[in-house]
Amino acid sequence: MSEHNVTYTVTETTDGVAQVTFTCGDTDITHERGVNVGDCADDAALQQRLSEVALGVAHKIAVGTITAPAEEAEETSEESTE
Repeated sequence: MSEHNVTYTVTETTDGVAQVTFTCGDTDITHERGVNVGDCADDAALQQRLSEVALGVAHKIAVGTITAPAEEAEETSEESTE
């Protein structure tokens, strides 16, 4: 099993919850979730929290709990009433 290289980007923080996009460099899987950061006293604590969550995301990708989203097949076979 290869080691997953997961990076993260905070897209927004509201009421102590950061919305974070995690990206696996090995599989290109992206995973978005909220992370509770309200108790992080400073930037070092914030980075520590996000790094820990990124490790969890990497593990979940490795075991298949988090997978790439299925291709969205937009079926336009809806019946038209003319």
